[in-house]
Amino acid sequence: MFSSPNSTYRKIISGLWLCFAGGFIFFVLYVFAVSINFLNLFGDLPDLKALENPKSELASEVYSEDGVLLGKYFRENRSPVTYEQLPQHLVDALVATEDIRFEEHSGIDFKGTLAVPYYQLTGKQDRGSSTLTQQLARNLFRTRSDLNDGLLSSVPGLRMLIIKTKEWIMAIKLERSYTKKEILLMYLNTVDFGSNAYGVKVAAKTFFNKEPEQLTVEESATLVGVLKGPSFYSPVGNPERSVSRRNTVLDQMLKYNYIDEPTYQASIAKPLKLDFNVENQNKGLAPYFRTEMGKFLTKWAKENGYDLYSDGLRIYTTINSRMQKHAEDAVEDHMKTMQKIFFQQWKGKNPWIDENGKEIKNFLSTQIKRTARYQSLKEQYDDNEDSIKYHLNKKVPMRVFSWKGEIDTLMSPMDSLRYYKHFLHVGFMAMNPLNGHVKAWVGGANYKYFKYDHVQQGARQPGSTFKPFVYTTAIEAGYSPCYEVVDAPVTIINEDGVPWTPKNSDGVFTGRKFTLRQALALSVNSITTFLMKKLGPEAVVNTARRLGITTPLEAVPSLGLGSSDVTLFDMVGAYGTFVNKGVWTQPQYILRIEDKAGTVVQEFAPKTVEALSEETAYLMVHMLQGSADTRGGTAYYGLRFRNNLKNEIGAKTGTTSNYSDAWFMGITPDLAAGVWVGGEDRSIHFRSAAYGQGNKLAMPIYGAFMQKVYADKSLNVSKAPFPKPETPLSTNINCGAVNAAPVLPDSVQQDQVLTIPKEVGEEEI
Repeated sequence: MFSSPNSTYRKIISGLWLCFAGGFIFFVLYVFAVSINFLNLFGDLPDLKALENPKSELASEVYSEDGVLLGKYFRENRSPVTYEQLPQHLVDALVATEDIRFEEHSGIDFKGTLAVPYYQLTGKQDRGSSTLTQQLARNLFRTRSDLNDGLLSSVPGLRMLIIKTKEWIMAIKLERSYTKKEILLMYLNTVDFGSNAYGVKVAAKTFFNKEPEQLTVEESATLVGVLKGPSFYSPVGNPERSVSRRNTVLDQMLKYNYIDEPTYQASIAKPLKLDFNVENQNKGLAPYFRTEMGKFLTKWAKENGYDLYSDGLRIYTTINSRMQKHAEDAVEDHMKTMQKIFFQQWKGKNPWIDENGKEIKNFLSTQIKRTARYQSLKEQYDDNEDSIKYHLNKKVPMRVFSWKGEIDTLMSPMDSLRYYKHFLHVGFMAMNPLNGHVKAWVGGANYKYFKYDHVQQGARQPGSTFKPFVYTTAIEAGYSPCYEVVDAPVTIINEDGVPWTPKNSDGVFTGRKFTLRQALALSVNSITTFLMKKLGPEAVVNTARRLGITTPLEAVPSLGLGSSDVTLFDMVGAYGTFVNKGVWTQPQYILRIEDKAGTVVQEFAPKTVEALSEETAYLMVHMLQGSADTRGGTAYYGLRFRNNLKNEIGAKTGTTSNYSDAWFMGITPDLAAGVWVGGEDRSIHFRSAAYGQGNKLAMPIYGAFMQKVYADKSLNVSKAPFPKPETPLSTNINCGAVNAAPVLPDSVQQDQVLTIPKEVGEEEI
């Protein structure tokens, strides 16, 4: 018998319902299995805590004391904004293009998902299948890379289905945990815009040099358009595609009535106008300072359970942004001039010369072996010198530094090394001696091309800027600033019995009597040597250590003329002690660190040591003023006339043998500063004193800096005299009256046999 048509129909309907019910039950069970990672088949999902506190990498930000963003530490450059900082047209552009039913769905837009095949077939697709919430889940929890894979994830065709299911589950959970505004904000704070710009704040800064709230309609549309493919629609790499995609976003905004017709027409008619600038460590104020501080911060973060590059810390520093800019400008202006002169002086010749003034043979071939490029070639070609030499001399396109701007050229690695060895280098630091706060830090000529920091990282011979440590030791031993010494040869016998008689810079001994103040002002080597012979180098080493010098110091008589290497960082801190009534204050550059929520994690205070008596410190300030106040003093003409600085200043110049290192140290009541200028190698320097001395090569930077600082009334830097001790001085500083030699201990008055190194600094008179 045949079944009736009605019976067959009912069976078909029943079968369809059974298939639907079975499919629904299977789908529910599948989703449940994915959500609990049944038998480890599907891989893990974030737990509730992670969903309620989603973490994305946030750049740690560095601020100056006056609230200016100096730079960041990051792997992904991302800084958050608040919802109030988002322009409404940016939100509208995002919703219109990516998720028009965003306000209606609860994480999954089934209507939009089912419509995707239609859009793909008709070519009218205006958005993907993922809602904004799903995309946020993907961005926050890296569903396509970071989540643990289950056993079924390796089955062809299943991996993407499992991933999409996880995104659906997490999207629904996010919708339950956050408001729509919070989801939009998290999305715009985390999404990748390309060019290492994560989040809308960094993207607006990178592509348009604006804050998000300053974006125009067409700029917002451009950024939203980039999200479809950061590389493919990059406004930098593919501007035509970017404009086309921008206009598609504007079409969507018009379609859904977020903008009117006149706004639409005006926006699509505008050309793409970028102000593109990718943030990196090479740019911004104080890059050398940020790098050196980063070494400390990395260690601090590790010890305190933070990641400097992803935890969004806020580091507030002592740097003053205006003072830093004045310092960088002063350095650049002077170095441009001196580099031009240096090139002229060595035109047609190589500046690397030995003690006899002859070019050092094989200098470049020796230097190239210290480079990373040479080591890489050595490994690549298995020590084959012919191959290494070929590539070292092969010209390739490169961009090189010049004081007139970057130059695109063809150079071989050897050409490049030769070119850069001709450049002078520089370091500058200024701090408030009363509290140790570092106000300005310039570690070199250009951070992008010269990474080495000459403030704290590098140490060089200080020449006569070390002499104040000798005179401080003398003051503590009972000598007066008015104590007189004859400018005559002083001989010290070294351990081998060889006599050493250092010369004055001009080779002349005048036979005149100089007070100690005059001798320091004129930087007379013979009198410093006299004091070293009387006091002993160990006493001077002890003084330098109390004043914060941390580098190794040889206890030899030439130490007083600056033969042992020191850092500019230490020297500025030491000179600050004289101003700060004898209290050495360790230079400090961090005020506090806050977490991403603004909670103070740690505040910093400088370390202090009572290194000198207040009277000794003041006497040294008085002594150092002689360089700027004494006619013929090493800083007299430069500061008083060339830079027109009339206020009280303590100063000391320094120059090492053959003019390899030029130094200048300056102090005022609320600023201590130091400058170093020299070649990368000690064999590279000016050929004569006309340009190579401290008062020619280093002091002008200090003078220009102080001029700029005093002209900037917002800084309120004091021009007042140095404060005098409240207690009357126990020694006479009016050198018009005869000051008898002090009665000194026998151990000080005895001549001593002292050792000396070969290289000794000589200073100008």
